[in-house]
Amino acid sequence: MDREAGGSLLEESAVESDCLQLQDDDPSQETIKDKGPALPFDFEWLEELSDEDDGDAGGDLAVASDIGKKWSYAETARMFKLRRNLDQLDCFHRQKEHDVLKAREKLNLCRQNIESLLEQRDHLESKIEQQKATDNSSVAVFRLRAQHKHLCQKLQSEEELEGHINAELKQQELELSEVEVELGKFSLLRQEVQEEEQLFQVVKAQRAAARLEQERRVNQNLQLKMQQLRDKQAAMLKKEETECQKKIEANQASHKIAAKYLKQTIKRIHQQEAEKEQQNRELLEKRIQAVKSLKSNIAATQESFRVQQSAAKANAQKKEQQQRQLRESLQAQGINSIKQMYQHKQLQEIKQQQEEFEKSQKSKRVEIIEKVHQQDQLMRSKKRNQTMLLKPTDKFQALRRTREKFWYYLDPTPPSAPEERDTILREFSDSSSSSSAASDVEDLEETIQQEVDRHSLAEPEFSGLWEQNYKMLFNATSGQMQREVKQEEPEKTSAKLNITPIKVHGKEFKGPSFISKPEVIDFQNFEVGKKYKKKIILTNISYTINHCKFLKVSAQLKDFISINFEPPGSLSTGMACDLQVVFHPMINKDLEGEIQFASAVGPFSVPVRCTIKKCILKVDSQFIDFGSHVVGQTVSRTITLTNKGALATLFSLDTSPCLSPETRDVQMPSQVSANTCQVTCSQNTASNNHKSSASMDAAEIRPNQQSQELSETVQQEQAASEASATFPEAVPEAYLSSDVNIQTDQIQSDSSDIRLGNVREGEVGPFESIKLEIVFTPTIPGDNKLDFHIKFSDTTTTPIPIQVRGVAVSIPVWVVEPNIDLKICTFDRLFQDTIVVQSRASTAMKLTFEVCPEMRKHMEILPKTGFIQAQSSFNAQLKFMPRRSLATDAKKFFDSDTGVLEVPMAVQVADQVQPAHFTVQAVVTSSDLQFDQTEVDFGYCSIYQSVKSSIRLTNISLLPQDFGFVGVPEFIEIEPNDGFGTLLPQETLEIDLIFSAKMAKKYHFQLNCKSGINRDFLLPCQAVGVHPPLELSHSLVQFGDTAVGDHATATVYLINHHTDRFQSKQPVGKVNMAPAVHRLFSFVLPENSDITITPLAGRLLPGERCLVQVIFSPRLLDKEIKEEALHRLHRAKLLREKELERNKHTETQKKIQVEPSKGKKASVNPKNSKMSNDPKTDKLPESPDPANIQPGSEHYEEAKASLLYSFSRRYREYTIPCFVSDGDPPEEDRQAQPAWSPINTLYMKLQCAAVQPPLVVTSHNGHNIIDFHQVAVGEKSIKKFTVQNISKESLDLRSSVLDMQGPFSLLNALRCIRPGEKHTLTLAFSPTLDKKYREMLEVQSQKMTLEMTLRGEGVVPAVTSSHTGGLLDFGYVLEKETTSQVIKLQNDSPLAVGFRVLLASLSPSRPCGGADRVALLLDRYVDSQDQSPVGSQNYSGLSVFSVVPGEGSIAPGQSQDITITFQPDHPSINYSDKLTIELMNKSKVCVLDLKGAASLHNTYLCGGDLLTVPIESLLPSLIADQPQLTAEPEVVERPSIPLLVTLRANYCAGVITPAVRELQVGCIRSTQSTKKSGEFHWDNMTSLQQHGFTVEPCKGNVEASHKRTITITWTPHSGYKPHEVVQLCVPLTVKGDETNVYRVTLMASVSMCAD
Repeated sequence: MDREAGGSLLEESAVESDCLQLQDDDPSQETIKDKGPALPFDFEWLEELSDEDDGDAGGDLAVASDIGKKWSYAETARMFKLRRNLDQLDCFHRQKEHDVLKAREKLNLCRQNIESLLEQRDHLESKIEQQKATDNSSVAVFRLRAQHKHLCQKLQSEEELEGHINAELKQQELELSEVEVELGKFSLLRQEVQEEEQLFQVVKAQRAAARLEQERRVNQNLQLKMQQLRDKQAAMLKKEETECQKKIEANQASHKIAAKYLKQTIKRIHQQEAEKEQQNRELLEKRIQAVKSLKSNIAATQESFRVQQSAAKANAQKKEQQQRQLRESLQAQGINSIKQMYQHKQLQEIKQQQEEFEKSQKSKRVEIIEKVHQQDQLMRSKKRNQTMLLKPTDKFQALRRTREKFWYYLDPTPPSAPEERDTILREFSDSSSSSSAASDVEDLEETIQQEVDRHSLAEPEFSGLWEQNYKMLFNATSGQMQREVKQEEPEKTSAKLNITPIKVHGKEFKGPSFISKPEVIDFQNFEVGKKYKKKIILTNISYTINHCKFLKVSAQLKDFISINFEPPGSLSTGMACDLQVVFHPMINKDLEGEIQFASAVGPFSVPVRCTIKKCILKVDSQFIDFGSHVVGQTVSRTITLTNKGALATLFSLDTSPCLSPETRDVQMPSQVSANTCQVTCSQNTASNNHKSSASMDAAEIRPNQQSQELSETVQQEQAASEASATFPEAVPEAYLSSDVNIQTDQIQSDSSDIRLGNVREGEVGPFESIKLEIVFTPTIPGDNKLDFHIKFSDTTTTPIPIQVRGVAVSIPVWVVEPNIDLKICTFDRLFQDTIVVQSRASTAMKLTFEVCPEMRKHMEILPKTGFIQAQSSFNAQLKFMPRRSLATDAKKFFDSDTGVLEVPMAVQVADQVQPAHFTVQAVVTSSDLQFDQTEVDFGYCSIYQSVKSSIRLTNISLLPQDFGFVGVPEFIEIEPNDGFGTLLPQETLEIDLIFSAKMAKKYHFQLNCKSGINRDFLLPCQAVGVHPPLELSHSLVQFGDTAVGDHATATVYLINHHTDRFQSKQPVGKVNMAPAVHRLFSFVLPENSDITITPLAGRLLPGERCLVQVIFSPRLLDKEIKEEALHRLHRAKLLREKELERNKHTETQKKIQVEPSKGKKASVNPKNSKMSNDPKTDKLPESPDPANIQPGSEHYEEAKASLLYSFSRRYREYTIPCFVSDGDPPEEDRQAQPAWSPINTLYMKLQCAAVQPPLVVTSHNGHNIIDFHQVAVGEKSIKKFTVQNISKESLDLRSSVLDMQGPFSLLNALRCIRPGEKHTLTLAFSPTLDKKYREMLEVQSQKMTLEMTLRGEGVVPAVTSSHTGGLLDFGYVLEKETTSQVIKLQNDSPLAVGFRVLLASLSPSRPCGGADRVALLLDRYVDSQDQSPVGSQNYSGLSVFSVVPGEGSIAPGQSQDITITFQPDHPSINYSDKLTIELMNKSKVCVLDLKGAASLHNTYLCGGDLLTVPIESLLPSLIADQPQLTAEPEVVERPSIPLLVTLRANYCAGVITPAVRELQVGCIRSTQSTKKSGEFHWDNMTSLQQHGFTVEPCKGNVEASHKRTITITWTPHSGYKPHEVVQLCVPLTVKGDETNVYRVTLMASVSMCAD
């Protein structure tokens, strides 16, 4: 194929090159080419390029002239076509090169395989010789010879393949050389194309540059135009600003002028407003009084309404009772009670409407009389103020005539003029209350007077033309013109408006002087309440200058028509003026009249006609004759009902034989309500427009009540219609009457063969037509007739009678079996049946069997034509073979979803109008067996494993079918039953196809499934057998019975045997010597499985193998535990219900037994029953939602324990895939993922069986994790857990060895436990470092190993002290008194920390020597952790320093106060001790040196040098002598206390630095001392100053609990000798509760320092 394609391409290119050469040689050919057809779509853009060349003549011609060669469109197309052909030739050359390289690689590979086979053959031959020489066993030699034969066959096939590949390689090389030859032929053409392309690019670039330059010039021109436009706009804006400024100045000047007059006008307006406001206030007061009286009237009216409503309810109940009695009596007489009641109700409603109409007419008469009276008052007021109207006598006569017309219209005998006002006021007062009548009449008269004053001419504010004699001049001119005309005008009759012929300037004029357009003002189809306007044009047709003046409107139109007409003045002949006629109808009635005008020639009028909306209904035919038709036919006729009027109406078809005069005018309930609403609305509109404010409120009550009653009636009718649909018995008979009549009409019409169509009632809109259908379906031979009427809701329209006639005749020939059932049929199978036709005719008749066009492909009747004899039968054969196209050919007969086919058939009989019909029925189904897959792809299958693929075979037919797979290949297995079975209708069977590749190659085959009717169904299959690069030592792992909670481990090896990256795709047995390849592997575990694989992923080198551990750890799923918890809760609920029922049953029996007893026992039982039925006791706990059962909860743990105790054996299988890569990631990007090929995938099958555990944990909610949580470093935490033997055998327990250097330890031994026994294990956790610990403890037995996870965290406690450590000095206190200090410990650790407080004096290992206390007691304290000074102790043996608490625990984040108390029992300055606060893990928080002193008196002196040994003896003699040493007698001769103070000055570089020492005098606050303060003073201050000593202060006071510092400074005199010691003794007296004298010895010297 490739060779043929290459050859055709070469021939095509050669032909193109020849054509191109001819074009180059023949110039005429080029012109023909240019004029030829258009290029293909690939070169359409060249046409656009040529168009641009034509459009841009200037730039392109210049470029062409520069180049010296004309660039034509044909040359461009030729260049691109040559480039495309050359590119295709290059592509073909590359393809051929690739094919040659590929063939060479195949040849090399084949030769390598031949070499390997030769080596193997030689090796086998040597083995055969060795075997023959060493052993004479024929079996081994036979096996080796068979292998040798097999290798020789392979070698032969490889050699044949080598020859074939070699021939193919030669052919490919030959084709490649041919292509190269062709490429050489086109080398010159290629060079030419390259030059043309370069030239084309140069031309294209130059054109782009020229176009860019042209666009730049256009842009510059556009910018210049924009700048000019901006300048022009700026000039216009400046001009407008100047003009605006001028206008503003002019407005300001005019404003100043107008301001003068405006002030006067505003002042006058304010005065008028004040007067109007005063009038409004007076009028408001009157109205307030009227409103108050109206409120009282409304309250009285409401009360009367309540009484009327109660009476109306009573009357309604009474009427209902009477109607019920009347209905019962009518039913007893056998009369249709519903019809009679409905007619009676309709008559009552009509009478009520007539009464209401009469009342409304009376009220309208009163309104009209009031309006006439108002107009009389208005005319009288206008008579006094107007001067340009007609004479008063004529006006009064016109008013009198108008009033008489109105009175005649209202009443034929109207009252006289003097009695008119009294009558109106009397009727008005009757309609309203007596209290408010007078005030309302006064308000009416005042309102009329204000109207007259408003319409009168007021005096103008400014003078104008009205002050001149213009009117007088106009009157004189018009009078003179009238006199000229009247001279020639004959006498005319005043009673008529017709004009006799007149002569003007010698010309005779006849008819009216003006004509109107339109001639008649016609307001058609008006609606009450709306306004209609029309414009009328009056044209002067007289021969003189004329004028027109409006006179009046006819009396019957005066209330509804108003004229907007402005007199135009004098009109010449042919001139016209216009006026507007506004029609505002208030009554629904036809009106006619005229509008009268006056002119200089004479009066004329324009007729006016107003017509209401009417119904004009007609039908095109009132008699319909269907004629004679055969039984079974259906014939329809249509009549058209047309409404030529503008009023819509409802119609209904009544099939009653005749209409009585009473029922003709009866309307349906809905129609009556609609008409009533229409009348009421018109009455409301009229009353609102023509009533005064006093009578309006009283008159509106009645229409509002009527509308409310009508709305209630409509709601009741709707409720009745809804109730009739659900509860027919509850609907009153009055509402059912119309429905009964309609149903009766339907029954009458349907019982006949002539019936009405679907449209039996509806609405005919204005100017609309409706088609009414009448259907004639003869079923019984004979005459048929139907008379019906068309009734209308419009009362003015009479019903239209319609008569229908028709005759039915029977058919002589029919089919004996009208329904032929063929049962279940299948596609493409023939089914037959017989059609029997019977005739009752007396002559032979021709039969023609017709099959509808849709079924002609599937059904046939033989014979198609036949003759049936008289009084006999005829048999025809029906053949039915359904095709697959039945669903599309016969959609209307065949239901593709159900398979049901119903075909109506007909037998055409000569001379018989109606054919003989029959129906063919069948259920058509398919006989197909359908696979759910069109093709089965097993994918890549290892030669070591099998692949299973499941398919679903479905029987689409409605009949059962047998099936079987035949001709199955040897590498395919089909389950179940080896691929044979029976499928029921619509049944689906799942079939497993197991593929086992025998060798590495591609497999393409088909499975043939044959049905019981010998139909074949093929299933294409494909697979690829591969030799994977890695191999599992075991592809099937079977775990033994493993207890839940235990684990089982299996070991497999993953081996990399192969060394070639292509070897996995080669057949088995071939060896490739390619370099080694690394392989990556990865196992993928299924979700929620109990399997663990280590390692899950890794990398294998060629020839290596990897150890893979597969661990099976069965466990209970969370879903199973939650379901068990719900099951247990449900079971508990059922037990509770049974217990409650049992208790109720027991209590009921007790109650029955105690019932015969009397007295108090009977009264006790009800209480017991009440208690038993208490809802609180009977209420059962609701079962929780599974989502609410959380792990660790009580229900969860109980369910888990229940599952473990009742666990049965569970078996599961897992298939674990192991994905293998094609190699390492690319060297460019080592982080990228390597290619994972599906053909390398290995599969490992695991068979896992889980059993009940013999040993379970009963403590810690069944968890196998013992968490010690956080424990302080150095402390120990102990926990216990319990295990139970739930098996039926005794278990010997043993444990694994814990880490000897670790923190966990097992404290007790394990023993043998019998079934059901428990054993408790004690564990300890002692962390040594601040970190988390985790260790596994295995509790082993014969059948399982229970693993316990031990974990805990060591935490270094973080406890801080408020005192950082060092010296804590309590100072001086009196003997036998106490003082305390508090130290706060803060625990910042996340756990509670224990502590204890240690005193050195209470420690049994304290040092005995006291020499180390010297520095402490001499105020030269040195902190040393090695020293432990303990000073003087109490004589009583109690400790001088005490601590509370001595030990305790501090919660996380909390603090603890430690109180230290100093309580000496004798005076001493040598009290000291050492306090240590340490934690339970021996770590120290702080170390404090405690120091204190006790004095006998409240004053003391401290400081100076130490004169005695700071160690006290506890001997009795010394204790007895101590008070003599310290205490001073109260007598003056008491010895003084010595005190030594040494001062040392420094001499350095000729400068002496003075020496300074300090002494402190203190006073102790105590309740025992009488004196609360102390004082001191120095004696012999003169001698001190002589020796250079300065003391500051010399004397002073000391407050209680305070100290006073005395500073002693020594400055050597100028004559001081070096190394001389100055010594002086000075007394110091300190007074407190006792006086003490201290003999202070001052020793001073100078020390020299080196420069």
